Amino acid sequence: QVQLAESGGGFVQTGGSLRLSCQASGRTFSAYAMGWFRQVPGKEREFAAGIRWRDGSPWYADSVKGRFTISRDNAKNTVYLQMNSLKPEDTAVYYCAADKAFNDGAPRLVYLYDTWGQGAQVTVSS
Repeated sequence: QVQLAESGGGFVQTGGSLRLSCQASGRTFSAYAMGWFRQVPGKEREFAAGIRWRDGSPWYADSVKGRFTISRDNAKNTVYLQMNSLKPEDTAVYYCAADKAFNDGAPRLVYLYDTWGQGAQVTVSS
């Protein structure tokens, strides 16, 4: 059974940076796609960034492209989301997720991901 645990959220001013970590435990993940999503109260959860575990290929939502970087560390079974040039509209709970049925492509849809972490709050002040 795969379990995900996020860490690294917090409070930062506009223009600042934060790095989120997602520690994965359980079965091996080399065949998975991993994603970072975010959600604000009253809105649907939205895709931010994804990565193919086997080769590290990333993909991003347009809203974060050029500011966020997703990466993974195989030895630590950890996926990271480096967030730079943060804006107030980036304020949200950020969730790490795994698509264990991943085959190919760049999944962005919430329903494609079957395992989720508990979430980490990121607050960006103006």
